Amino acid sequence: MSRVPAFSAAGLSPAFIAAMPAVFVLIWSSGFIVARLGMPHAPPLHFLAWRYALSLLAFALWIAMARPRWPDDRRQWLHLAVTGLLVQAGYLGGVWAAVKVGLSAGTAALVTGLQPVLTALWISYTGQERPLAGAQWAGLATGFVGVLLVVWHKLGGGEVTAWSLGLVVFALACITTGTLYQKRFVKPVDVRTANFLQLAAALAATALLLPFEEGTIDLAPGYFAAMAWAVLVSTVGGSSLLFMLIARGAASKVTSLFYLVPSCTAVMAWALFGEPLNALTLAGLAATALGVWLVVRPR
Repeated sequence: MSRVPAFSAAGLSPAFIAAMPAVFVLIWSSGFIVARLGMPHAPPLHFLAWRYALSLLAFALWIAMARPRWPDDRRQWLHLAVTGLLVQAGYLGGVWAAVKVGLSAGTAALVTGLQPVLTALWISYTGQERPLAGAQWAGLATGFVGVLLVVWHKLGGGEVTAWSLGLVVFALACITTGTLYQKRFVKPVDVRTANFLQLAAALAATALLLPFEEGTIDLAPGYFAAMAWAVLVSTVGGSSLLFMLIARGAASKVTSLFYLVPSCTAVMAWALFGEPLNALTLAGLAATALGVWLVVRPR
């Protein structure tokens, strides 16, 4: 049986590779817009379970048409399953559940915005990658200040409890650990088969929790719109880009892109829902952009 070459950043045009970080930020930022559209119509874990199932179907069709090579080493199957549990089930499940029980989106964004700092601290401590320079540490600090400015007016808009805060801290731990784990253990592999295995693990873990979640799905137009975007854009597009970015670049540089997500989301919310952009938000936009530039610029 013939197989096509692995679908990865190595086979893409230089122009698309250069655009990958910007496209990733746009797609990942849209996830918060999807949450706003979908949250009123479905309990978070039920929404995510259907998202994983439909995304699996999309990747299965893609794999059936392209027939890419599956990982030869069965240990890679296990490593991909672990990253799926962390980056998909753990991170998304934690954030959505925290917002559902009352945590404000601003607080959730601020807590998960600590990811680049935690990643850099771990890399610096373990020496797994080239140590960060002083300008890059300054960039991490500047980026976090920018995130704080962007979400400042939204802080305290929800009920901060030990449970809601614990959920979002759990999400932060999952996305940070998952990024580092993939960079350390996952070898170069076709992004389609990798996503399929990650999503299968995420669906299995989420399905185990469904009997404990209350609520029903409201099959309203907003639900279908949110689900279609979550599957076709956020998962098929965003998760694939994140996988390729981690495979190509240093973990600290990749995770610094997450600083731009709250700012980009704020602009999307302004364009789509008329949410105001005040001076503090605009200052945060500039600070996060400067911070990310300091981290990713060539040394």
